[in-house]
Amino acid sequence: MTKFVLGVNNCWAVKRYAMPREWIEITATKLDVKVVQFSFDLLDPRTKQEARDAMIWETLNAAREYGITIHSAFTGLAAYSFNLLMHPDPGMREDALDWYEAAIEAASKLNVVAVGGHVAAMTWGDYEDPKRRELMISVLLDELRYLSKLAKASGLRMLLWEPMPVAREPPSTISEAKELLRLVNEGAHAPVKLCIDVGHACSPWATRKEDLDPYAWLRELGSESPCVHIQQTDGKADRHWPFTEEYNKVGIIKPDKVLEALEESGSKENYLFLEIIHPFEYREDKVLEELKVSVDYWKEYVG
Repeated sequence: MTKFVLGVNNCWAVKRYAMPREWIEITATKLDVKVVQFSFDLLDPRTKQEARDAMIWETLNAAREYGITIHSAFTGLAAYSFNLLMHPDPGMREDALDWYEAAIEAASKLNVVAVGGHVAAMTWGDYEDPKRRELMISVLLDELRYLSKLAKASGLRMLLWEPMPVAREPPSTISEAKELLRLVNEGAHAPVKLCIDVGHACSPWATRKEDLDPYAWLRELGSESPCVHIQQTDGKADRHWPFTEEYNKVGIIKPDKVLEALEESGSKENYLFLEIIHPFEYREDKVLEELKVSVDYWKEYVG
């Protein structure tokens, strides 16, 4: 029997509710959720140390006051814009490694159990060249093993690696995810796990229908994905829609099917984090309204 915990990624608060007490109070009182995955879009880990640590202190104090658990820390839209650990230039890869070192330090100060997210993207030139692609994957695995050692030394339980819907951003297929997990964990210190996003099964490079099926991803790899990102989507793109009546009519993500697939995977425990991203132009009252509707919808399935 799988234990399911419903939570939210606080990406919804980015630029709208920048102060910790704001988004924590909303999470606890309006959304009525007790578990959060922290997005580094709200606090760049390379912020000046004094300012960063003050924000972390304020976050922990407010979370304690409102009974909120911050489970993990994750990359957001800002980091997703970069090549990070697979940049073709070694100096830029070194800089990306420095960013992740800072992310691990910040995550440790937040007292979370895991850190991760989008880790790397190859350029088209590197991806097209088989030898260069193989080299870049090897480099990435070494970098992740190093970060797993730093995570272990910092008191974190695991690193989280998010599969992406782009072939240049491995892993993007089920078989690739299995193989890369096997390879990276051969020399890892803290275990490297996945954070599957149910909206990422939409790769235009996919050649197997299973790779376009979010439930196949969950059945095959749910036991290796202690966190799952939940969004409504039509399976054609990475939508990050809310679970409102409008989007549920066209969306393919059904809570009962998600839970069933994770049960079939043999997973013991999964944190289901709603990762709903509204346009920045969206009205704040509508953002909160649709988040609340989405939370209530999932609470019918996850107690």
